[in-house]
Amino acid sequence: MAYWLLKSEPDTFGWDHQLALGAGGGAWTGVRNYQARNAMRAMQVGDLALFYHSNIGKAVVGIVRVTALSAPDPTTDDPRWDCVTVAALMPLPQPVSLATIKATPALAEMALVKAPRLSVQPVDPAHFALICRMGGLMHPPVSQGG
Repeated sequence: MAYWLLKSEPDTFGWDHQLALGAGGGAWTGVRNYQARNAMRAMQVGDLALFYHSNIGKAVVGIVRVTALSAPDPTTDDPRWDCVTVAALMPLPQPVSLATIKATPALAEMALVKAPRLSVQPVDPAHFALICRMGGLMHPPVSQGG
């Protein structure tokens, strides 16, 4: 069981786009960074991820669940790149901004704070739960692990 953060630009693919994919979700494509790709390769079905709007909004806005393991990214013929499939689980009642995350001492060690450019990041379970609570979820969902 693990927790993650997935970053996406909302004008390209935002939370509303993820919701529109329905219960089956869709492939998290386009990742072209080895560290981020390796994180996706480590994901298991049932893992949860914070859905983060980068560039515009800069906030965690929802939670997705990994529904399929890493597989070749269908948006490229280059065999080095993989993607996982994720489905929207729930929105956060209130977005948690990057500024708020950075201002929270208990989150100082998050990859989002220390390595902000990485588009797929592991998240400590305690950090995941805290961000969920900050976003208005009093009972954060738990990873189902596969």
